[in-house]
Parts: sequence; C-alpha cells; structure tokens
Amino acid sequence: MNNLLSLGSKFPEFKKISVVSTEKGKEFSDLSSQDHIKAGKWMVMFWYPKDFTFVCPTEIAEFNKNYEEFRDRDAVLIGASTDTEFVHLAWRKDHKDLKELKFPLLADTSKSLAEALGILEANEKVAYRVTYIVDPEGIIRWVSANDLNVGRNVKEVIRVLDALQTDELCPCNWEKGQDTLKVA
Repeated sequence: MNNLLSLGSKFPEFKKISVVSTEKGKEFSDLSSQDHIKAGKWMVMFWYPKDFTFVCPTEIAEFNKNYEEFRDRDAVLIGASTDTEFVHLAWRKDHKDLKELKFPLLADTSKSLAEALGILEANEKVAYRVTYIVDPEGIIRWVSANDLNVGRNVKEVIRVLDALQTDELCPCNWEKGQDTLKVA
C-alpha cells in the first residue's frame, strides 16, 4: 500500500456505479461520496480484492447478515472492489449468499478511488481488504487493513462504530452499553 489515507483525512470525493439489485432494469445506481453526508449518516465502506473468490463472499455475506445493525446506527454500508458493475452483478446472481444483498457493491473500475485511498496492491492492482468508518462530515475516523488472505471481523467494525458514536473515551474491549471512561 502506498500512502494509505488515514485518520482525520477527508474521504475522497467519488461518483461511481454500484450494483443495488439483481432485478432486471433495477440493477445499477450511481453512488456518491455526498450521499451519506447529505443524509447526515456515517459511512462504512469495506473494500475487498476480487469477485468470484473465496474469502470475499464470506465477508460480504456477514456484513449482509448484520446490515440492520449498521442501519440502526445511522450508517450507510457499502462494499467496494475494482471489479466492474457487470462482474458484481454476475457474481451476485451466481452466489447464493450474495443474491439478496441489502447494500450496494461499488464498482471502482477506473481504480481512481482505491488509488486515492492508497489501497491498491502493487502487482495485480486490486484493492486490499480495507475498512473505513467515515463520520457524517466525511472525515475518516477508523481504518482497518487486512492481508489479502485474511477476512475481517464484522462484529469488531460494529463495536468500533458504536465507540466512535459515543464521542467519549472508550476503554479496551469496550462494548455498547458499558460505561465509558470519565476524566476526573
């Protein structure tokens, strides 16, 4: 990774095509960096290397199982890779765990967004397995990067989102409902 865009940085502006459905005529929609900001919501964008692979669908399916958890936290959930919208659609139609996704899969075919984020793998130019939590003002508040072979922990993404949304001091292993730290 070169120059990973990190904490406190403004998330790059983008307008990309995404796959939002497998229903004929309703498959694609434009997605913009301004969508979550205009709605006053948090954004959780998770990047994965390639469609039609092995670790990626386990992560996407797990995010989908937890979709309501993100929605209940006023967070827009977006999956993203450098594959085309047509490959995303074919994969969703082909893979039983991806047919009924409740969130969009963004197609960064130009690789411009992945490049701006600094998350392109050097040889194949695919995105690393990186997760961003972005606040309603468009500021990156959390970044987690995994090796291409290692899937992420969706419950940890939710835990961190909860902690960030308290806007308080959260100790190690803090979970929603527990006391935050008070400065005396």
